[in-house]
Amino acid sequence: MRITVIGASAGTGREVVEQAVARGHKVVAVSRRGCDVDGAVNVPGDALDPRVLSIALHGCEAVVICVGGAPDDDRFRTRVTRAVIDTIDGRDVRLVVESSLGVGESARLMSPPARFFGRSALKRALADHADQEAVARVSGLRYTIVRPGNLTDHRATGRVSTGGPGFVPRISRADVAAFILDAIEEDGADEQEFNVGSGTAATASTAAAVSGLKRAQ
Repeated sequence: MRITVIGASAGTGREVVEQAVARGHKVVAVSRRGCDVDGAVNVPGDALDPRVLSIALHGCEAVVICVGGAPDDDRFRTRVTRAVIDTIDGRDVRLVVESSLGVGESARLMSPPARFFGRSALKRALADHADQEAVARVSGLRYTIVRPGNLTDHRATGRVSTGGPGFVPRISRADVAAFILDAIEEDGADEQEFNVGSGTAATASTAAAVSGLKRAQ
């Protein structure tokens, strides 16, 4: 499958690129700083640049958006998501958006101190993610929204919880990347929204979590 990753130079985006290449996918990596992962096609540039998007999205079968915020733009993630959707040719493309736990009703999975922190320090970022999600829902594409809890740089465990008793709102970027790729590869993840973390309710594999179709409430 030809997968384009927006926001590919670091964090979850880079993990998606590395794991997608390892799984045998054809990967196009887009970021301002460039991406040096062997086996991926590097398209350096601004994700809001129509020329960059036209090159990167040509012939893609799936798009993963893992962009961070911008200090001078409260709706950077939303604008990038809208620009990607407007550039995609065809409606049969899978779109996966990395959002954040704390958006909407997913805040119920966070501790009271974390919810307070989100409403204060992360208010703008969460509002941007909420608008980004709304844009994805009306895109007409086969979208999936993934809302990870606090992200770490630990190694992948292969165990992800989408809620339930013992849910811990913390997860490695490597596990999130694996979950995202499973969502692309597995049937049934279209128009699904997943809150992801770790804990005692974790499934045996990320594929099992996606196949279980546990829609986030």
